[in-house]
Amino acid sequence: MMKILHLICSPRGQASESYRLSQKIIDYLLDSEPTATVIIRPIGRAIADLDESYATALGSTERSSAELFAEGSMSRSEELIQELESADFVVIATPMHNFTVPVALKAWIDHVVRVRRTFNVTAEGKLGALRDRPVFVAVSSGGRFSGERTHQPDFLTPYLKAILSTIGLHDLTFFSVEGSALGPDAFAKARTRADQAMQGFFLRFARNSKVSFQQVV
Repeated sequence: MMKILHLICSPRGQASESYRLSQKIIDYLLDSEPTATVIIRPIGRAIADLDESYATALGSTERSSAELFAEGSMSRSEELIQELESADFVVIATPMHNFTVPVALKAWIDHVVRVRRTFNVTAEGKLGALRDRPVFVAVSSGGRFSGERTHQPDFLTPYLKAILSTIGLHDLTFFSVEGSALGPDAFAKARTRADQAMQGFFLRFARNSKVSFQQVV
């Protein structure tokens, strides 16, 4: 049975614009596979920072120190990694905070991007250990970070592409609602653009499940 992992990163949870956008992605995926299971992971306030046991275990090359892997945030790291490994699709609902990812999403990333577990260090660089799968990212922002009327930088998109590719996830598709702080008219137009882009993308997706994933903004 297909599994969809739904990460909700906004501190506003289901009241957030990124959640609204991500739920539309979930609905499109369920249209293609109605029996799919959705695993909801609300991380807006739920993931603690990495602790000493995690840092100690990461710095240890001794496989015998198994007790370090069974406590504190190392245990949570393993839980989150297994959840990610089991998913066929990943849907990330995230706001843009200060031009990049919010602290909650960064905490999740720090737990799942783990040396000797989700990536290995080789002579050629870091090599992802997870199988690739489609990752959809629903982004909301108060300002515009893409297109002709951009007025703020975007460190979120390139960061997510780089960090998720480190663990083997390369198929990223971005949908965004930008300019939510620029007034109701701009906000409504941004929603319409995002909905149209998503509709077009998933029409192609429905025709061919092997469609190549690309950034859509």
